[in-house]
Amino acid sequence: MKFLSFTKDNKSYFGGISSEGVVNLSKRYPEIIDLRQAIRERRLGELTKVVTSSEADCSLDDIQYKPTIPNPEKIICIGVNYNNRNAEYKDDSDLPKYPSVFMRSRESLVGHGQQINNPPESEQLDYEGEIVLIIGKEGRRIPEEDAHEHIAGLTIMNEGSVRDYLRHAKFNVTQGKNFEGSGSVGPWMVTADEVDPMSKLQVVTRVNGEERQNDVTDNLMFPFRFLVSYLSSFYRLKPGDLIATGTPSGAGARFDPPKYLRGGDVVKVEVPGVGILSNPIIEELI
Repeated sequence: MKFLSFTKDNKSYFGGISSEGVVNLSKRYPEIIDLRQAIRERRLGELTKVVTSSEADCSLDDIQYKPTIPNPEKIICIGVNYNNRNAEYKDDSDLPKYPSVFMRSRESLVGHGQQINNPPESEQLDYEGEIVLIIGKEGRRIPEEDAHEHIAGLTIMNEGSVRDYLRHAKFNVTQGKNFEGSGSVGPWMVTADEVDPMSKLQVVTRVNGEERQNDVTDNLMFPFRFLVSYLSSFYRLKPGDLIATGTPSGAGARFDPPKYLRGGDVVKVEVPGVGILSNPIIEELI
């Protein structure tokens, strides 16, 4: 089942997607504030039955997409997780023993179809297509063999990065990862019973139709099971938390000359079985 967060007529809702369109679950369950609460209360199974047996309230063309989980407690991001991505650095370094981890703010991400800001402070806005795990069950110190039980589903992220700001500090990348509206997440969550998070998944990024990134999760240095277990050793993972699992090789910075994003570009990140996240780039005005 696909669940999503959206606005219509300037009001916020969450719902499910049937063969006919969007079933507005907020109107049917006013006691459930948002998708995060539905996940936390373990009601996705119940809601799936309602979506499949109900008439659609509107079409996908009638809504504005919000980030899949508009209000996650944590947005955890993994850096340099695909083998080829590590090789791109050309620093002769060994494969890392542990993943690089950083956080993003909610304000740094917009929904599917919404405009991504190219900030005036930089000319190095870059794309990073990623598969995102959505946590469904709270846990701490989760064994790898139990990781799948804690994943509600999958979504997609363009983990937009302002490259020169990544180098402003010696030991962190926070600045370049948190420009307001510099990335996106969506278009929806596909539940783990529909697409197995532990299966072989593909992620493809295209800019203006040109393929830039293409890889599969078999090539991850740190598989999803490990990530859930490792992150839960220091975080208490909670329902609705997002884990962006890393981007393949082929980011704009790695071309010669670099291919950074400009106003008018359109970035599409596809994960077959999950969907396509598409966003236009605009030049942010001061």
